[in-house]
Amino acid sequence: MPKYSIVVPFHNEEDNVTTLYDRLKAVMEQVGDSFELVFVDDGSSDRTYKMLEEIAAVDSRVLVVKLRRNFGQTSALAAGFDHAQGEFILAMDGDLQHDPYEIPNFLEKLEEGYDVVSGWRKERIDNFVMRRIPSRCANWLMAKLSGVDIHDFGTTFKAYRREVIHNIPLYGEMHRFIPALASWYGASICEVPIKNVNRERGKSHYGIGRTFRVFFDLLTIRFLLKYMTRPLHFFGSFGALSMLGGGAISFFLLLLKLFTHQHVMDQHGPLFVIAGVLILAGIQMLAIGLLGELQVRHYHTATQRAPYTIDRLVRLRSPEEPSLLQEN
Repeated sequence: MPKYSIVVPFHNEEDNVTTLYDRLKAVMEQVGDSFELVFVDDGSSDRTYKMLEEIAAVDSRVLVVKLRRNFGQTSALAAGFDHAQGEFILAMDGDLQHDPYEIPNFLEKLEEGYDVVSGWRKERIDNFVMRRIPSRCANWLMAKLSGVDIHDFGTTFKAYRREVIHNIPLYGEMHRFIPALASWYGASICEVPIKNVNRERGKSHYGIGRTFRVFFDLLTIRFLLKYMTRPLHFFGSFGALSMLGGGAISFFLLLLKLFTHQHVMDQHGPLFVIAGVLILAGIQMLAIGLLGELQVRHYHTATQRAPYTIDRLVRLRSPEEPSLLQEN
């Protein structure tokens, strides 16, 4: 079993595959310990998979995971983590914007005892208005809502202990929130500065539209961190307040009816309707909370389905037997 696993998702990165492999191999051979490279093809439509397959045909330390379609970066990372065998797992992008020669800095922090080591693009060089300002605001908000004091949640360049990353379910755009989720499990987290370089080749897959998806995932992560195991506390609180408000209005209308003999529906019809809506909404919120509690119980007892589908796995059988092993 290798000590280190390097997980890299690729999507239409044929211009960068070979260069990144050469750099990773050179760095990890200098590190000296056993390692594997887990390359995930996330439904590429160019020659990315073909090139990965050719690399796996000559290097038994390379495992290629081919997904059936483009599931997104989070699911591709989840596939890589699930098939990584190393004691320490490091993830990075496949577009050469992460420098493999910085990997020893991450491994050094893991050896010191940290559970999660997150990259920090301290000196960013990308577009100020379209990338840096939204990123700075999002990172500040993430740090405040999650309680994890790091500066850069967005980068994929992170390293983990195996037992930590395998306890974290990944879906949606959740890969950037791994430090926050890991902190919920009691993981120790630190940052290391990394270079922020422009792509050498190829086209970026990120746009300003991603900001909206991140915002919704941020709301999700806030809810998960605080109420993941007790959703009734969240929905029940709103439900109880709604029912109390509706009950107070109803009691007030009842007093008017008893002591002034007013026609409540004629003179206070809208208020009567509001009271009824508040009470019904409160009951619904309580019901949602109870259903959430049932889901939590199901979560802790049922097996979780993977957020991706594997097409095939490709790895060289052994140095003495130079033939590819493909599992469909």
